[in-house]
Amino acid sequence: MLAIIEVAALPPFHSNENDPSWGSKRLPTSVIDRQLAWPRELLPPAPPSMYFSTFILKNLTRRPTRTVLTILGLAVAVASIIALLGISNNAERAVEASFEQRGIDLIVQQAGRSSGFNSDFREYFVDETKKIPGVKQVASAVVNLIDVTRDSGNSDQVIIQGWDNDNFGFDVLDIISGRRLETGERQKVMLGSTLAKNLNKKVGDTIVFGRQDSRNKENVYEVVGIYKSGIIFQDGSAVVSITDGRKLTGMRVTGFSVRVNKSRPDSTDEIEAVRVKIEALQDPEDPSVQLSAQTPATFITSLSHLKMVKALTWVVSIVAMVIGVIGMLNTMAMSVLERTQEIGILRAVGWPPSRVLRMILGEAALLSLIAAVVGTAGAWIALHLLTMSPKVNGFIEGRLAPVVIAEGIAITLLIGLVGGIFPAFRAARLLPTEAIRHD
Repeated sequence: MLAIIEVAALPPFHSNENDPSWGSKRLPTSVIDRQLAWPRELLPPAPPSMYFSTFILKNLTRRPTRTVLTILGLAVAVASIIALLGISNNAERAVEASFEQRGIDLIVQQAGRSSGFNSDFREYFVDETKKIPGVKQVASAVVNLIDVTRDSGNSDQVIIQGWDNDNFGFDVLDIISGRRLETGERQKVMLGSTLAKNLNKKVGDTIVFGRQDSRNKENVYEVVGIYKSGIIFQDGSAVVSITDGRKLTGMRVTGFSVRVNKSRPDSTDEIEAVRVKIEALQDPEDPSVQLSAQTPATFITSLSHLKMVKALTWVVSIVAMVIGVIGMLNTMAMSVLERTQEIGILRAVGWPPSRVLRMILGEAALLSLIAAVVGTAGAWIALHLLTMSPKVNGFIEGRLAPVVIAEGIAITLLIGLVGGIFPAFRAARLLPTEAIRHD
């Protein structure tokens, strides 16, 4: 039996002070008989009561090995959920912060394309957009992924951005070393601080885009500046002139950003009017190309890469939740089975079924809460270890937003309650007589 319930010894019973048998009669051991046969003032003081929460904690510590293994198993599942939620949330917030930082009202790319990486159209659309009434500024770009060959001969994929010299994206870059690109420069590059650290490059060094070939010097670029923006994707990318960007990627324009003249900062009517006019533009040399102009909020929700990350996050989360529920169900079911006699005694001394139910669910919730704390710490450590890898630290941040931690804790508590509810109901329905006889 996992718990021992002690009944305090009572003083001798005297039916009369002159009775010679004084001291020979003692209180019946039955709690009910004691309450019926003895006046309250003759009963000894009750032993100190144990708090309900303390009782739940004591139940878990009586089987430390099982408790620790259950917590670790659930923590692994929780860590995977929180880490993936953190990656998804950080990516979305980084894209959103990039648009807010530059004050962008509309993002334009080729319609029907999943991302800007496979969007491609002529400069004609950029020139025509600048003529639309209400348009304040237009910043065109060529953005894509490209291989960078290290000095060791290994290669990594990085984001390359080809910008015009008047691109307002330059305004938000904090040059920490060197200078920005100048008009008409060729084969010069600015590196984000993260990328420069990954490649171990400084101002004056050279980097090779694509395959290193001693006979081809056109893909060798000199580093003229290193910048920091505070945006993970921007700090992990390289900026070249739009002419060099077109040469390296083979694309003309992958997209452009638009600032709109607004009567009020929160006005949407002017933005909507410009958006409709941009989407109505037609290229006379290629009528098949259509444009899609979106506000930052709409653009973020439509990004295929973010959709894929979110879908993967929830698939893994569901699998982890099922594993966690099964593990919790097994732990709590075994706990109830081993403590059947104890539960029967608790019922016999007056515990109602609802209190037994709360005890089992409380144990499951406490296990889940501890697992959530351990899992959150594990997710934080895992993300920081990932950011130490040069292959991914330009895409992944190591921080966990409070909303992600809250979601992880809520999911963990749900796992514990779902996994503990069947054993809890089973324990609450035990009849005292049958439970005590259980072997």
